[in-house]
Amino acid sequence: MADPETPYLAVDLNTLERNVSSVAENAANKGMAIRPHAKTHKIPEIARMQLAHGAIGITLATVSEAEIFADAGIDDIFIAYPVWPSAARIARIRALAERITLRIGVDSIEGAQALGAVVPSGSVEILVEVDSGHHRSGVQPHDAGSVAVASARAGLRVGGVFTFPGHSYAPGNGAQAAIDEAGAIETATESLSREGIAAAIRSGGSTPSFHASHGDTLTEARPGVYVFNDAQQLELGSCEFTDVALTVAATVVSRHGRDVVVDAGSKALGADRAAWATGYGRLLDEPEARIHALSEHHATIRMPDGSVIPELGSTLRLIPNHVCNTVNLADHVFVLRDGQIVDVWTVAARGANT
Repeated sequence: MADPETPYLAVDLNTLERNVSSVAENAANKGMAIRPHAKTHKIPEIARMQLAHGAIGITLATVSEAEIFADAGIDDIFIAYPVWPSAARIARIRALAERITLRIGVDSIEGAQALGAVVPSGSVEILVEVDSGHHRSGVQPHDAGSVAVASARAGLRVGGVFTFPGHSYAPGNGAQAAIDEAGAIETATESLSREGIAAAIRSGGSTPSFHASHGDTLTEARPGVYVFNDAQQLELGSCEFTDVALTVAATVVSRHGRDVVVDAGSKALGADRAAWATGYGRLLDEPEARIHALSEHHATIRMPDGSVIPELGSTLRLIPNHVCNTVNLADHVFVLRDGQIVDVWTVAARGANT
């Protein structure tokens, strides 16, 4: 297969398979199940690979993502989001519950009552979301029991509790976020127990905190970015350059001194840059290089002193900061084995935001 026009997303199949296998093995060693978050890749072929390596199901963020993966044959899905059952979503949630094992996140009494009022009793299992330090969605852990009671009274099956330790996305925070996560889950489990409800499922995890997660507290983990990794994970110390499975192939179109400009801007890479990030992305083959300026169709890369300046027309492999956003900008990814394109996968859940 001829090389496609740049910019394009390239997935190294050897690295992808190694990442999927190693995290599955790590989870098993910790005594946890793995339920990876597929919003990162949005690709059914990768979900099937994860299931083949022992995942018990997948995690998603939206009803439309769940519909797409259900159409692809994935039959155990957790929507880790406090989905509000708006008029437009009611029939869709009901239809999903009829054909797959469906779990949905709830983080309020009102949300539980609204969901229970529109789905057949017992058709949907819920997990109560608790805040473990990220301070986004999630009830306080000691209040989880009241949400669980409201859910049960509304006719929903209560499966347990979950959290997202999103504050792991800061340098040096991974281990502490895992400690916070375990504490919040333990408190929430006790809160349910006081109401006579067992938290059979205790779900957590993020890629930066995964290796420090507490298998004696969690029953399952939901990392997502680990399949590909990205520049954020490199800076957080969650992976090495050899663990990066997805890059954006881009052509050098201009160069000035130690700066080179390539044809992949924010419309190919995404524009995420955390306050602590040292650039808009990295180069796979030159670890000290940084993307220091980004516009829609240009990325300007500062090459380190002593490095060879790439030739005009040469192809570079860029590592985006936040790979989830990068994948959502592409229709397809090109799959490489030992440097040769062997397949093309559709980003089936691209733009599935509802």
